[in-house]
Amino acid sequence: MTPARVLLPALVVLAAALLVYGALSHSPGLLAGAALLLAVAVWDAGPTHRFLPVVAYPVAFIASLALPGGTPNLPDLVGALLFTAGLGVGVIREQGSGRELSRQNATVQALREGSESLAEARDADGIIRAGMDIFDRLRVAPNLAFVAYRSGTPYILAARGAYTPLLGRPIHPSDNDSRSVQADHWVAEEVLAMLKKPERRHYHVIPVYARAANHLGVLVLARPNDVPFNPEELSVVAAFSRLLGAQLGQWQAIRELGEANELTLRSLGAALEHRDDDTGGHTGRVERMSVRLAQRLGWSEDQVRALRWGAYLHDLGKIAIPDHILHKPGTLNPEERRVIQTHTVVGHDLLQDLHFLPAETLDLVRYHHERWDGTGYPAGLRGQNIPETARLFTIVDVYDALTNARPYKPAWPRESALAELRAQAGKQFDPQYVDAFLRMLAEQDDAQLVRR
Repeated sequence: MTPARVLLPALVVLAAALLVYGALSHSPGLLAGAALLLAVAVWDAGPTHRFLPVVAYPVAFIASLALPGGTPNLPDLVGALLFTAGLGVGVIREQGSGRELSRQNATVQALREGSESLAEARDADGIIRAGMDIFDRLRVAPNLAFVAYRSGTPYILAARGAYTPLLGRPIHPSDNDSRSVQADHWVAEEVLAMLKKPERRHYHVIPVYARAANHLGVLVLARPNDVPFNPEELSVVAAFSRLLGAQLGQWQAIRELGEANELTLRSLGAALEHRDDDTGGHTGRVERMSVRLAQRLGWSEDQVRALRWGAYLHDLGKIAIPDHILHKPGTLNPEERRVIQTHTVVGHDLLQDLHFLPAETLDLVRYHHERWDGTGYPAGLRGQNIPETARLFTIVDVYDALTNARPYKPAWPRESALAELRAQAGKQFDPQYVDAFLRMLAEQDDAQLVRR
């Protein structure tokens, strides 16, 4: 036990003894000093204990007057009243400061934990859930709802308290009028009306905006008690709603950028196909089949996206191949073969300045003609040294090339192409990926696999 924890009880006993002695000796000064000593001893013991000297001092003072020899006079009475009032005001102020400090600590804790959750969120729903967790930790109101628009209709996308059973519910006009559903005040009225009046004695509605003033949703807070929201609480709620809006807006901007990148790369792939027009939809087919295979193998969303982008761009380097070689109907001579084999490195080099492309996409473009046995090009990589996206994609690429007509050959029957994949497993292709691809083809025909 620390010395301080031993000293404090001793001070309480000493203060109590002095109060008793002060009452018996009719000494107002000693009573006041004992009361101050008692206040010092119990101050850190908690809010309730701080009132002990406020009660003990007047009791001891009255006892001193009631005991034989006590002679009350006006100055002593006024002094006792002022001293008691001073102690009481000090305790009450400290209580208020303690509550304010506790609120500030809760706010800081909510900000710290909430910021971590927001940073870890991977999509809009995750950001909204993390934001709602922040407001829940703040304990500003027990009943919370976040409403946002989906296809023009507002939905409750996150909820706490009495709103929890209403999660996912669309908001429609209760009187079936033609008011716009894009009006926050109207939506808020409908959301509040979903609660019984005792659950929403006091409420607050705040719109959520992104940094660019894009409207993202509405936050509704409701209290079942009669305590209104104070300015400090509303300020904290406004600050956290701006944080939520900024995070949602950032995610929305990233998503829109990703969609723009996707559309650009898909369009580029389509343009390349017009350059090599005899492939007849090759890029779209290999993209869809390779993505299906990767999803079947349990690849992550990021890996699948890198694979898909690589499929769009895998033959980019063919723009540098002369037409007489690219469209030659017969067999290529050694020099022509050397030229056409440069398309993998050329395509890779052309993409170097597109910094948003992941390394897995660039690997696919450069290495999709490598072979499992190390006899491929451009680097002669072998086995597991071939990047994963390239190992998977080359199987789909070759299968599509076999089953569709090219300038130098007719289309192979499906079974002949499958037999060739089996024969090349462990030679040209990763045998495990060949097995997975063959199982997928056995379950679905090609038309199903290339359907979006």
